[in-house]
Amino acid sequence: MPRRKKPVPLLKQPGSTAELRQALTRRKKAELVDVLMELAQGDRGVLRKLTARFEVTTAPDDLIAATHQAIADATDFDEREINRNFDYDDEAYSTVKRNLDRLIDSGQLRPAMSLALELMKQGSYQVEMSDEGLMTEEIEDCLNVVVKALRTCDLPAAEMIAWCSAMLEKDRVGFLASEPLQSLRNHFQKTAPR
Repeated sequence: MPRRKKPVPLLKQPGSTAELRQALTRRKKAELVDVLMELAQGDRGVLRKLTARFEVTTAPDDLIAATHQAIADATDFDEREINRNFDYDDEAYSTVKRNLDRLIDSGQLRPAMSLALELMKQGSYQVEMSDEGLMTEEIEDCLNVVVKALRTCDLPAAEMIAWCSAMLEKDRVGFLASEPLQSLRNHFQKTAPR
């Protein structure tokens, strides 16, 4: 069972959430928005949750920056816990996947490819430093969003072959999404003009 960074559940206290709900319903909308913004600015996890929950439309440059940050958060670990099954931020990985998908849907395929390279570099290092690589599936899910989009794109075959090769080279453990990347590279090698 993977260990992930999850909030520690509150001990059930009778009426505690009911009382909070009552207090919140007595507040004005503007005050609640201010509190949510304050919480989001103080905690990237809260910001990611609110952005996803309310399907906030983000400009491509902001989406790219948010994805860089989500990759950094997802692949972060305490170096004192090397060779252990350390906690990791699976919600940040979900954000990376969602943002890559949004970038691709908005026609930003090359930035998504660049972010996938960054994720491969940082993510494979995280897997290498962990005991059992529990975050492998999350990383591959993110990378496969880009690989799937590239199968049907109209970018030059030489660019696709170079990207697949760079991805495979950046993989420090030698198995992250290696099969779909090799398959994609082979596909473009066969279709590339000679």
